Amino acid sequence: MGAAYFYHLTRRPLEAALPQLLEASLARGWRVVVRGRDPERMAWLDEKLWLGPEDQFLPHGLAGGEHDARQPVLLTTERETPNSAACLMSVDGAEVAPEEVQALERVCVLFDGNDAAALDRARGQWAALTGADCRAQYWSEESGRWEKKAER
Repeated sequence: MGAAYFYHLTRRPLEAALPQLLEASLARGWRVVVRGRDPERMAWLDEKLWLGPEDQFLPHGLAGGEHDARQPVLLTTERETPNSAACLMSVDGAEVAPEEVQALERVCVLFDGNDAAALDRARGQWAALTGADCRAQYWSEESGRWEKKAER
């Protein structure tokens, strides 16, 4: 049974914080699905990941290609995980079901702490997942590094 980790972004934008979390997941040997809500935003994020520093290359792909099943990191707006992911990263308020938290090694919910709607959405996700008896942790980067602030 996995857990949901909520990452409250206050100092860095998604495109700067996500690569660090992806690297940590890949180092654990996990395949990852990054789920968003808007195909155009996922294409933008795909481009940002490709333009990252060469020495920090993250192998990934945008869903819909012929090699989706082989991608270590797959960006999508769909609920499926064709790459047999062990970790799901929800961005931009993408839905996460309690069954996914229980079936995967880890679910990460990344949200923009400077956006009131994103905060409300994350609070709702926390309540829904912990209310369904999913383990959850809340992490903040407010101090300049990730610190665990709450656990249920």
